[in-house]
Amino acid sequence: MLVGDRLKHISLVAGLVFASLLVVQQASIFTGYAGRTGSWITDTGGGDGSHDLWVMDDQVEMSEDIKPLLESSTLRIRSIDGVAWAVPLFKQYLRARTPDGRLVTVRLIGIDDASLAGGPRGASREELAALRQDRAILVPRAHLDGALRIERDPATGAPRPLAVGDTISINDHELRVAGTFDAAPDFFWDPVIYTTVSRALAIAPPERRQTAFVLVRAKEGVDPKDLAARIHQVTGFRALTTDGFVDRTREYVLRQTGILINFGITIALGFVIGTLVAAQTLYSFVLENQRFFAALKAMGVPNRRIARMIAVQVLVVGLVGYGIGAGLAAASGYAFSGAGLAFEITFATLALGLVALVTSCLVAGLLGVRRVMRLEPASVFKS
Repeated sequence: MLVGDRLKHISLVAGLVFASLLVVQQASIFTGYAGRTGSWITDTGGGDGSHDLWVMDDQVEMSEDIKPLLESSTLRIRSIDGVAWAVPLFKQYLRARTPDGRLVTVRLIGIDDASLAGGPRGASREELAALRQDRAILVPRAHLDGALRIERDPATGAPRPLAVGDTISINDHELRVAGTFDAAPDFFWDPVIYTTVSRALAIAPPERRQTAFVLVRAKEGVDPKDLAARIHQVTGFRALTTDGFVDRTREYVLRQTGILINFGITIALGFVIGTLVAAQTLYSFVLENQRFFAALKAMGVPNRRIARMIAVQVLVVGLVGYGIGAGLAAASGYAFSGAGLAFEITFATLALGLVALVTSCLVAGLLGVRRVMRLEPASVFKS
């Protein structure tokens, strides 16, 4: 009965494919963007050893919400029992002027001069060591031909990517690109530029408080979470693990922006479309075949078995539509990944798509089952 009318069968599967594609694709894009909110946090940790904790002002909500601490805060944290080492991290939004005169907003990061702790994980030891050169900075490779691209080279007049050896100006301080590094795609689009803390303090406008974060390593055998509680008790500062800081940033972005609502509406729309398409087609399918259902009931087939028959048919088309739709969603994510689309298909997104589509199909099937339950077996003998 299900595949007897080929046109109806194909239209039913096509509608479910579209619904599945919409749900899985939008859920995967949402997961991709949500995962990028903490990219800079997880990328931080190059140099001599990685840190266990991020210490910040208690009012800081996320990675880009800078509320600087006094320089003496680092010394206070170093004095706390259980701290192996603590180094300051400078971070501030400043405007950089490229060689062709364009102004670009950048995130200037200053890391510890001695240990270089806090540098980007995507930089090699040699690239990090290059920061000790005069006026040196590190820039992300992804932005060399992007935000930092030279649109009109002063020498040739032609556009070209920013390269090692070029100079840029920040707050009228000339800086030289000494190296590059690989960075994970970030939710926040402004380029991240690394230098040393002392150089960053000389470049940035003078302020009384200029330490954005303090990176802390716990002594061997000390639980970072216990140390975080101790730091908060002694100093009043917030201390978070890397995962905790990532979660706090993600929650803040999702709460303060419309990204969760927008993607939620689209995912819900896919569910509604799937339900309506399946309901309309399946109900029409039941109406057209009610004489056969009546014949089955007249032969003694119980309603429960007929309901199982309809459920199996509904699940078959649902799983076929889901499989094709999920495959198309994955293919579209792969096709647009080169254009910077944040797409991360996970088990959770696939499970969400499957549950949404199967639920919509079962809801649609229920409408048809109710019609069959009320069907009189004697109607098969009527002319």
